[in-house]
Amino acid sequence: MSLSADEYKQQGNAAFAAKNYQEAIDLFTKAIEVSETPNHVFYSNRSASYASLKKFNEALKDAEECVKINPTWPKGYTRIGAAHIGLGDLDDAESNYKKALEMDPNNKIAQEGLDQVKRVQESRQQQPDLGLTEMFSDPNLIENLKKNPKTAEIMKDPELVAKLIQFRTNPQALAADLMKDPRLMTIMATLMGIDLNMPDLSASGSMPKEATAEAKAEQEGTPVQTEKPSTPTPAPEPKKQETEMPQEQEPEPMEVDEDESNKAAADEAKAEGNKAYKAHKFDDAISLYNKAWELHNDITYLNNRSAAEFEKGDYETAIATLNDAVEKGREMRADYKIIAKSFARIGNSYIKLGDLKKAIDYYQKSLTEHRTADILTKLRNTEKELKKKEAQDYINPEKAEEARLEGKEYFTKGDWPNAVKAYTEMIARAPEDARGYSNRAAALAKLMSFPDAISDCNKAIEKDPNFIRAYIRKATAQIAVKEYAYALETLDLARTKDSEINNGASAKEIDQLYMKAASQRFQPASQNETPEQVYERAMKDPEVAKILADPVLQSILQQAQNDPAALQEHMKNPEIYKKIQTLVAAGIIKTGYK
Repeated sequence: MSLSADEYKQQGNAAFAAKNYQEAIDLFTKAIEVSETPNHVFYSNRSASYASLKKFNEALKDAEECVKINPTWPKGYTRIGAAHIGLGDLDDAESNYKKALEMDPNNKIAQEGLDQVKRVQESRQQQPDLGLTEMFSDPNLIENLKKNPKTAEIMKDPELVAKLIQFRTNPQALAADLMKDPRLMTIMATLMGIDLNMPDLSASGSMPKEATAEAKAEQEGTPVQTEKPSTPTPAPEPKKQETEMPQEQEPEPMEVDEDESNKAAADEAKAEGNKAYKAHKFDDAISLYNKAWELHNDITYLNNRSAAEFEKGDYETAIATLNDAVEKGREMRADYKIIAKSFARIGNSYIKLGDLKKAIDYYQKSLTEHRTADILTKLRNTEKELKKKEAQDYINPEKAEEARLEGKEYFTKGDWPNAVKAYTEMIARAPEDARGYSNRAAALAKLMSFPDAISDCNKAIEKDPNFIRAYIRKATAQIAVKEYAYALETLDLARTKDSEINNGASAKEIDQLYMKAASQRFQPASQNETPEQVYERAMKDPEVAKILADPVLQSILQQAQNDPAALQEHMKNPEIYKKIQTLVAAGIIKTGYK
């Protein structure tokens, strides 16, 4: 699929930022080729890329084309200035930086470029000239060297020509390159009319006999006619040397540009789209966000468009838009926070479509890009909702009954682990049936897992407050873990419920457990515990302390000291009876009162 000019530009910007300058050049070239109208920014960016590779001639051509397209843009002149610095043309660089400052007095790049030109000029003035400036100032220098038989062949190398042009404005740089490139020695000998007895680099073999005459003729400016020699065997051309600029002449750091006019228009369209969105004119908002995207590729515009599509209830279209935003964002190396927002909105759309698994997947992708509390909360809530939904989908009364019967069979055989497993399946298939929790509690108690058994009994009582068997099983487990006071409370509730619901059908079983809990409550914890220690422990019991602090009971006990028969009368009150029995069991009252 062919990309738009702006898309190529965005990719080029990303390649430039990654210092892949040749790739950036190729992408900006494609942007130039597919652009319907000449765009000064594309040429400016390609000029910056060429300059970063020190291809200053190409950089200059693009910078001049940039100014030709938009002569009122100051940045174009700074591009020209940078290219001229690279080529060593300080006067031209200075004039272009000054022109940029005339248009924009606050242009920092132009001012820095101008300062750099001045530093290089001062540096050159401090270096010895050795007459090189006059030698290279001849306007016909290049043409003369190209026509001279001795240098014609080597002057076909454009890099060498560019180097000589640079020496025209910076002859001191010649000294640094003279020993690196033997061709320069040949050129210097030709210019100075000196026979250095060096081989002509344009051909192999020794210098022709006519060389002395040629050198003399070159000095006198007289053309010399020589016999046409037989074709010599060409010597291997010396390896081209990269043109290295002195450190002082490096141009200012490059950066690529955005098309400010397009971006401003795009942001204006986005602002209008936001107004339409707030007014619930979603179709108008979508149209304006599309306009913004066409003017300037920023995936924020796609994210905004998806929001309007979402509000219309067109969730599938919103997802497609957001996937496109993610794809384009990856290509343009967009901010990871914006891509995270795209993923999060895809998750929101899947929530609306009821696909919780995909919503979770995209929330996780969003958090991978950028972690925020809001999306983390959405992820956790969606995970809980999915778990709840899966549980609801699993409910099946018929399967629950099959699991109950299977659990009963395992329980009867004494296979407690499989009984627990079967009753767990029953609970999953019928979570509102209290029998599943109660039955599993019975199996867990057989496995000595009393805390879990108590928890299951509580769940059973929550599902059915009148389920007497759950109370009895809970009290049994509480006695097993020596929670006697709590067991007695559970049995009191069981007795009340049994009386109301079953006419006391389970009263005998409840009373037996009650007596067991009461009798064991204040028994010695071990064989080594003394009666005094038991008494001290009983006095610390919260229920005993509460009973002893009851002023009514204190009055009854004082009365009983003088009139034991009066206590018998008070014992007819169930509440008083219960409290007296607790004190007797604790060893606080050492009488035979029952």
